[in-house]
Amino acid sequence: MSTSEKRATNQTNPAAAVQTGAELLVKNLESQGVEYVFGIPGAKIDKLFDTLVDSKIKTILCRHEQNAAFIAAGIGRMTGKAGVCIGTSGPGCSNLVTGLATATSEGDPVVALGGATTVANRLKRVHQAMDTVSIFKPVTKYSAEVNSSEAISEVVADAFRAAESGRPGASFISLPMDIMAAEAKGEVLTPVKPEALGAADDHEMGEAAARINKAQNPVVLLGMLASQPETAEAIHLFLRKTGLPVVNTYQAAGAVSHDLFDQFGGRVGLFHNQPGDRLLDASDLVITVGYDPIEYDAVLWNRGRKGNVIHIDVVRPDADKNYKPAVELIGNIKAILGRLTSLVEVTERQGNSAILSEIAMERGVFSERAKMLNGTPIHPMRIVHELQGIMSDDITLCLDMGSFHIWLARYLYSFRSRQVLITNGQQTMGVGLPWAIAASLVRPSEKVISISGDGGFMFSSMELETAVRLKCNLVHIVWMDGHYDMVRFQQIAKYGRDAAVEFGPVDVVGIAKACGAHGMMIHRPEEIAPTLKKALALEGPVVVGIPVDYRDNHNLMEMMHPGVLN
Repeated sequence: MSTSEKRATNQTNPAAAVQTGAELLVKNLESQGVEYVFGIPGAKIDKLFDTLVDSKIKTILCRHEQNAAFIAAGIGRMTGKAGVCIGTSGPGCSNLVTGLATATSEGDPVVALGGATTVANRLKRVHQAMDTVSIFKPVTKYSAEVNSSEAISEVVADAFRAAESGRPGASFISLPMDIMAAEAKGEVLTPVKPEALGAADDHEMGEAAARINKAQNPVVLLGMLASQPETAEAIHLFLRKTGLPVVNTYQAAGAVSHDLFDQFGGRVGLFHNQPGDRLLDASDLVITVGYDPIEYDAVLWNRGRKGNVIHIDVVRPDADKNYKPAVELIGNIKAILGRLTSLVEVTERQGNSAILSEIAMERGVFSERAKMLNGTPIHPMRIVHELQGIMSDDITLCLDMGSFHIWLARYLYSFRSRQVLITNGQQTMGVGLPWAIAASLVRPSEKVISISGDGGFMFSSMELETAVRLKCNLVHIVWMDGHYDMVRFQQIAKYGRDAAVEFGPVDVVGIAKACGAHGMMIHRPEEIAPTLKKALALEGPVVVGIPVDYRDNHNLMEMMHPGVLN
């Protein structure tokens, strides 16, 4: 039956006009401003999918629930508003777990809706019965089941508030099929807004300013929440006034503007061997902004440091022997930085200037060395160098997880908040392409590039068909070497050999064409820029394969100077 026929039936049949639980749920989603939902239907959640047909919300059918959660998380990261994904009961819900765990680790707001058996059958061993609320509690900020039609609006409102407030993350709602189909008389309680926080305590602000004014070698360490656009603007004002050196974690990519590049020590993460680590090691005070230790373990950069960390965030840090700030400024980060900027003094400090000069020189060495790497397969440095040349401000870059991720996270620069999406919380493989689909929906006027290894590509390559169906203008680059190389080079460093990391070749061009996308291969370094420019000019999804030379990857664990490779 068509949508118009359903509406006509409702007008002539009073019984059909009764509001169902699914209809009340959808009204709450519409009121919250939800534009898309991503998922896969099933018998226990089909009433919700049927109701969405008559709504203003666009339903996007995906090929795997995990990818639906990834796409929703990408929407959340780029907009600040929770993306929504749906899975049916049993495995439809359990397939969402990795996506929601990743979203909570990365600070991305998501609300997941899961089908469930009838309330009467919840404790029985029946088809697809599963205690999903308990499964999701460890990986979400909020997990609850709607056990009455009167609770629908309340649970939805609480889920969105939890997902978007404080340090954002995932919420999960279990929806028994009988409650979705039954009559519901509740009221719509959305839209809800995130918790509104103010600046930190005035006394704490004064103490923090005094410590900054007194320090000889203070350094700013930016974390994932620092890359929120409104927060980044406040950071820029603070850095311009103080002139302090700044480093950031991978997830904070783009938080430092181009005019502050001379103060930027680079990105840090995974291994304590980067130029930014030299700044942190030499500092007598570290000011962390929006930082969570899941991004870069404090034991790697802060071991033994006592009483000289200022923590600026929306939540207090967990107790940690390696991360015990002397001052904690908790509240709205933008408001805190605005107040702190007015309190700090402009002081000439020379302690870190020599390190910053060395870092600037090393960037030049890296660039010159990269230009000379003309061999095949292609060295990662050359690929990074070529990508930097085409990374205009109107391109969004989404990175999957793998060896390539380290090269790009360290050496590809971005100066726009959330222009580059990077994972490092759970280091989840497969996120790149789904995030690119999200970017093409959120930023339709921009071009989108996503990158994965040939291992990670196969975790979500089925969504190429989804991208084709949605006419997404994206270019997905696959770095190909036939190994799970990020695991491989660490195994060799530990044990002198690798284990279970080699797989067979995959025809990425063939996969692309089979899904209706364009496919291209790059064989030589000089082909990189022209091929990518051609791919970016095409309509619809494009997959580009690049054979890569990972012989220097062991240096990622060892080297401090990026221009010096064996």
